[in-house]
Amino acid sequence: MIALCSKVFQALIEKMATSESASLSKTVKQHYMDLSQGDKVQAMYIWIDGTGEGLRCKTRTLDSEPKNIDDLPEWNFDGSSTYQSEGSNSDMYLIPAAMFRDPFRKDPNKLVLCEVLKYNRKPTETNLRLMCKKIMEMVENQVPWFGMEQEYTILGTDGHPFGWPSNGFPGPQGPYYCGVGADKAYGRDIVEAHYRACLYAGVMICGTNAEVMPAQWEFQVGPCEGINMGDHLWAARFILHRVCEDFGVVASFDPKPIPGNWNGAGCHTNFSTKEMREDGGLRGIEDSIEKLGRRHCYHIRAYDPKGGLDNARRLTGHHETSNIHEFSAGVANRGASIRIPRSVGQDKKGYFEDRRPSANCDPYAVTEALIRTCLLSEEGEEPKEYSK
Repeated sequence: MIALCSKVFQALIEKMATSESASLSKTVKQHYMDLSQGDKVQAMYIWIDGTGEGLRCKTRTLDSEPKNIDDLPEWNFDGSSTYQSEGSNSDMYLIPAAMFRDPFRKDPNKLVLCEVLKYNRKPTETNLRLMCKKIMEMVENQVPWFGMEQEYTILGTDGHPFGWPSNGFPGPQGPYYCGVGADKAYGRDIVEAHYRACLYAGVMICGTNAEVMPAQWEFQVGPCEGINMGDHLWAARFILHRVCEDFGVVASFDPKPIPGNWNGAGCHTNFSTKEMREDGGLRGIEDSIEKLGRRHCYHIRAYDPKGGLDNARRLTGHHETSNIHEFSAGVANRGASIRIPRSVGQDKKGYFEDRRPSANCDPYAVTEALIRTCLLSEEGEEPKEYSK
């Protein structure tokens, strides 16, 4: 039965527009991957490019296995080819920031998530990690926890959703959310491969499920404290892209990949502090929601890489979303900007869920914005500058 399901899945992929690389022999490749690499280690350096959404990577050889970030050397790359600099002054610095096990080459090889600095050692426009880390360090005594629910859509290389009829649409939404069966779950092999690869890498993935639109899935990362949230979500996204590359398909984080009566894709963000998680913490949750309500426009701009333009296609007030122009909150209300889970309302402590971030958000921007508003009590539409 397993072999039959795999053959059906492979036949479905072959009917779709898939990359030529996926048809290369994995058996031949495995012959070379089984060769000894001696005492050397391959470290794949990963960074966010100038779009604020795309990821880039390249590999270098290390003489021994790094035990922590301090063991990893800085590196550089041509920023003129990644939308990050002009050709006349294109050298950019890669600064190792977080390290994970490599689920593709396996131990002792590593994935290295990096910050990017310009020639003058200042952060690039899309290096939002540097400031986020600074803000997190200001509130580390409050032990901020985050959990992010990353939705995505599996597409063919032609942009057509995986498993959808080539000249039409599947049946209407309803049976697909957490669905089981070949006519309801589209692409589960990819989901399972990604889940296991994240666990191997040490990413704090905590769950996954099929979503409302067919070929749409979600994985959850967390709880993560402070800057780790952004590091682990970006690592999970990279691993997903690489898994999809092996299968010859594409993972899209577009907030509204298919127009019309189909759900969009978000990155709902759960947030709490030590105070909120303790007895009587509901008061702190309600105080934070009140602050968020006074700063709605600031958060909308921070919650997608195009300053709210991407989310405008998704936050319509329909398909389990709030209206982008209005702030709302409620217990167990998935049509609100902020949802308080029913169990939190009953226990009077826990966390709240901000449902506004788009699927293609930068988690560093989202978590930083929540800290600025909820814990640093910033007001107004611009972030405050802090002295070093």
